[in-house]
Amino acid sequence: MTDWLLATVDSGSLLIAAPIAILAGLVSFFSPCVIPLLPGYLSYVTGLAASELETARRGRMVAGSVLFVLGFSAVFVSLGALFGNIGFQLGQYQRPISIGMGVVVIVLGLAFMGFVPWMQRDVRIHTVPAVGLAAAPLLGVLFGIGWTPCIGPTLGAVTVLAMSEADAARGAFLALIYCFGLGIPFVLAALGFKRFMRASAWLRTHQRLVMMIGGGLLVAVGFLLVTGWWDSIVFEIRSWFPGFETAI
Repeated sequence: MTDWLLATVDSGSLLIAAPIAILAGLVSFFSPCVIPLLPGYLSYVTGLAASELETARRGRMVAGSVLFVLGFSAVFVSLGALFGNIGFQLGQYQRPISIGMGVVVIVLGLAFMGFVPWMQRDVRIHTVPAVGLAAAPLLGVLFGIGWTPCIGPTLGAVTVLAMSEADAARGAFLALIYCFGLGIPFVLAALGFKRFMRASAWLRTHQRLVMMIGGGLLVAVGFLLVTGWWDSIVFEIRSWFPGFETAI
């Protein structure tokens, strides 16, 4: 298991892609798609009324949130593996694909900042299963599938990076890192709901700033892909650690 993990992360590209992925997950969580509706999510996955969340047993809250995170992680990790495999199959067209995907990420970043109005539509699956811990993983899967258009810009950037890894395992690993960024705040909110909501109040009232920062990050990543500077940075990082073998 350790050897597999080392082989997966032993890549200059992952060293710079992984921090971007976890940051993209955090931006997704604090976007208008997720954090304003956090009480609703926790209510569904625990089977409790929103008014009961502050006094609920911590064990039930954490169990529900962890099961929920595992549900959407299964969807996103599968997506990362799929795009990683596609990148492997199309390896000979790496440069034109990087340019095309870079343009896509730039557009997604501009959309995230609100500069592409027709891409601001909020498409979701609103039907949810019966509430409670048993349904939490399924609700997570529904979140992963139905809310993809809403968190699409950040998730899209991560899948592009997964595709550039040209390896299913590395693509899955990168998607898993994204899930950490998106999922850990869910668990922290469950651990101390009242304190978390109070601590995140500033971000909730400054979501426009979050959107601008997140969109700017995506535009920067897309620019690096289009110009080829991404590959140059990866090459430079590999030179720091002789023996690294990267997939791109």
